[in-house]
Amino acid sequence: YYSQSVEWDDCDGGFECADVDVPLDYADPSGASIEIALLRATATDPDGRIGTLFVNPGGPGSPGTTYATGADRIVSPEVRAAYDVVGFDPRGVGRSTPVECLSDAELDEALTTGDSTPDSPAEVDALVAGVTEFADACQAMSPDLLPHVGTVDVARDLDILRAVVGDDSLHFLGKSYATSIGIEYLRQFPERAGRVVLDGLVDPSLTAEEFALGQAGGFELALSRFADWCVQAGCALGQTPEDVVAVVDEVLVAAEESPLPTSSRPLTEGLAFYGVVFPLYFPSGQGYPALERALSSALNGDGTDLLVLADAYLQREPDGSYPTNQWEVISAVSCLDRPSEATPEDVEALLPAFREASPTFGEALAWGVLGCTDWPVQSDGLPAPVDAPQAPPVLVLGTTGDPATPYEWAVAVAGQLDTATLVTFEGTSHLAYRKGSTCVDDAVDAYLLDGSVPEDETRCA
Repeated sequence: YYSQSVEWDDCDGGFECADVDVPLDYADPSGASIEIALLRATATDPDGRIGTLFVNPGGPGSPGTTYATGADRIVSPEVRAAYDVVGFDPRGVGRSTPVECLSDAELDEALTTGDSTPDSPAEVDALVAGVTEFADACQAMSPDLLPHVGTVDVARDLDILRAVVGDDSLHFLGKSYATSIGIEYLRQFPERAGRVVLDGLVDPSLTAEEFALGQAGGFELALSRFADWCVQAGCALGQTPEDVVAVVDEVLVAAEESPLPTSSRPLTEGLAFYGVVFPLYFPSGQGYPALERALSSALNGDGTDLLVLADAYLQREPDGSYPTNQWEVISAVSCLDRPSEATPEDVEALLPAFREASPTFGEALAWGVLGCTDWPVQSDGLPAPVDAPQAPPVLVLGTTGDPATPYEWAVAVAGQLDTATLVTFEGTSHLAYRKGSTCVDDAVDAYLLDGSVPEDETRCA
């Protein structure tokens, strides 16, 4: 596998594409193989080329090949000149031997129906039944692949990719969940790591319950930042931040009691949840104004704008199709990385802590912990802090108001990883690099271009 040659072919947009073989099961490398899809945007200054920068946007389940088509946007022109930017679909994702569980129609039903905040035994039973049906479908459709899509195996694939493109060291830009890929690579191959940027950290020591609780707090913080903006901007949702948050609660409760009408299909509670959360990832630009308009319309009984936001979050096309398999992959990877055997009784016990962390989103995220309870594949690992004392200097980026990967996780990983340098972005967006801070961008670029590391605990506005 390490000695195979990569055959790059031209693909749409002036990029180059290839497939690389890796073992399905690293415990049996002479057995079946699977393919990992790559897309390359070659360095714009070949004479000054440093090497390959592997990039991945996270998910789990977001296709890195699609992400790399935005190479001109996701890195600076200087980095773009110096590196071949290569995106990869991790095993099970997109064009890399994808996990399959449900048809588009079945996935649509799973994502848009059901009660994510059950408050009766019958509703709890229905939620558990839906989780079990999904797990059974994944096992039926992808029985051989399902045990082998965890991040431990993805990191091993990444080392093969590093070797076959001809690089002695791995240069990597991982965002959100993809920081887990970078962390796992550092754990397994510290001596082969080069310049590694981890943006929007996922703390590898967290259990499934701790992960969900952290996200609950992150989304509640992001909602409070939106409420502050809304009041300062003179929006129509209320005169105090508390008024604005109360509107969000009112809309979610109304959608649970009776789905809101739209110009297409009804807006259920689950869809309303996605519609509220999505703009919190992108506060600058149109994120906050779009959420304000959608909530105003929902208060008047029209869920159309919130549905548009929910579909954007879910990547659902107007015809009901889903161009990626992200929503199957999220469970398939998460249940291997952070296994959980939580029962409904366990969740009931967790609810007070989740409600305290997030009165708005806590219950839904707490009940989401059940997603791995009946997973058909047993994980052979447990969450643990990263231990990579031989790793080279690593750049860790954390955003103080990040809704999905709370800042505390970046601080935790920087403390676990002896060679990490933490750069703090005083912002409200998900992620930090290329989000409008010259300070952050300069620090990342200097590190990627010449290996220089900023002062530890650098803070950027």
